[in-house]
Amino acid sequence: MDNNPNAINSASQNGAIKKYLEEGGRLTPLDALHLFGCFRLAARIKDLRRLGLDIRTDYIRVVNEAGKTVTVGQYSLEARQ
Repeated sequence: MDNNPNAINSASQNGAIKKYLEEGGRLTPLDALHLFGCFRLAARIKDLRRLGLDIRTDYIRVVNEAGKTVTVGQYSLEARQ
């Protein structure tokens, strides 16, 4: 039995994120928060990788709301050959 009270929400977020990536989307943690209410994108990406998705991580520089340049991971699906 899963004792994680957030398991249902995590599964729902996984499904929404998977669909978004399969449709060609790219996600940063801030995108995931705005689009899916997901505070833990890296955890969701780990879940999806365990399910066999070939997810690419690129590191990009962005300016945050405080005006500071930061480096964040941007996730997308690897192009299929």
